[in-house]
Amino acid sequence: MNFLDLATHYLYNPIKGRYQTNDSIQVFLKTLSHEFIQKEIGTSFLKKPITSIQFGSGKIKVLMWSQMHGNESTTTKGLIDFLNYLNSEENAKEIKDNFTLLCVPILNPDGAELYTRENAVKVDLNRDAKNITQPESKVLRALYLNFQPDVCFNLHDQRTIFAAGDSKLPATMSFLAPAYNKKREFNEVRLKTVAIINAINAELQKIIPNQVGRYDDAFNENCIGDYLMTQNTPTILFEAGHYKDDYQRDEVRKFVFVSILSALTKIASDFNDFDNELEDYLKIPQNKVSFQDFLYKNIKINDDGNEKIINFAAHFKEVLKNAKIEFEARISEIECVESKLGHFEFDGMKFEFDSEFGKKPIIDKKADFSLNKMLKFRNGLQIN
Repeated sequence: MNFLDLATHYLYNPIKGRYQTNDSIQVFLKTLSHEFIQKEIGTSFLKKPITSIQFGSGKIKVLMWSQMHGNESTTTKGLIDFLNYLNSEENAKEIKDNFTLLCVPILNPDGAELYTRENAVKVDLNRDAKNITQPESKVLRALYLNFQPDVCFNLHDQRTIFAAGDSKLPATMSFLAPAYNKKREFNEVRLKTVAIINAINAELQKIIPNQVGRYDDAFNENCIGDYLMTQNTPTILFEAGHYKDDYQRDEVRKFVFVSILSALTKIASDFNDFDNELEDYLKIPQNKVSFQDFLYKNIKINDDGNEKIINFAAHFKEVLKNAKIEFEARISEIECVESKLGHFEFDGMKFEFDSEFGKKPIIDKKADFSLNKMLKFRNGLQIN
């Protein structure tokens, strides 16, 4: 099997959708064999347990954590699928023999339950790496100091707004070898990280060509990746993004699995071979803010008695209702520039805009409207 086949085969079906909490992963954790050492390593601000899972007995130690931001669950699903593979696959013996893996599926259980980026007291844990003011930050710091990893995987989601450079395609997966200083120089530790990312990119290009991006490397020592690089620990930022029509990100999770497995394959084979890698890394296109979820072109509006033709955009707002995430399309930009892209695009052919709130779009109103009073749109999508 290739890596994508493995990701598809070992996708853990009971866990789906964007809303993932401690409760939703418990059934899976109970399926893990005695080879997986599960431990409560601390609690959140609201005293919810933070669990680690250790696997393998190899000399290369890799620490990985997900949902540092509570509303970023795609990498959690990809990590669960990868653990499912290790729990089921004889070929996992090679990983077991080469690595000791220490995984935290949900670092921020309060934020996960509330579906917020921050923790329960509205602190962004990824801006607390040096100051460690929060209990979740202290748990991760203690884990890092006790485990002394050779490599860290910092697992996140990114918004649907990003394109892979000028490709006009979404940045479905993005990566970063974080800077270790304000000059953003490349030392041996950063170049090792670069080499691993290049190996991941080579594998992903086979399945999502031109949809891999490079995240911004502005230095902030209070961000966990930057901080760990100052401590001479190679740390890879994983950012799971948008894939066509996959707002639940149950396709993208497969690419997270592929990324984790290809990274470990590289580390096991030639972790210290990092010469001549920088040029290939810098060829990975920088993430570019280009997308809205909906883009409507050539729309006639009546602006206080003046008719004109414009483009406007709508973007999904993710709302937690009854333990599910609902996507509410709201108008987000008016008179968009020509370079703007939409995951859904519609040519209005100079038809006239009309809605319950007037003859022109208004920022933050729901994307419920009609064109020429014939074509009707609800929640951003055409319904007739």
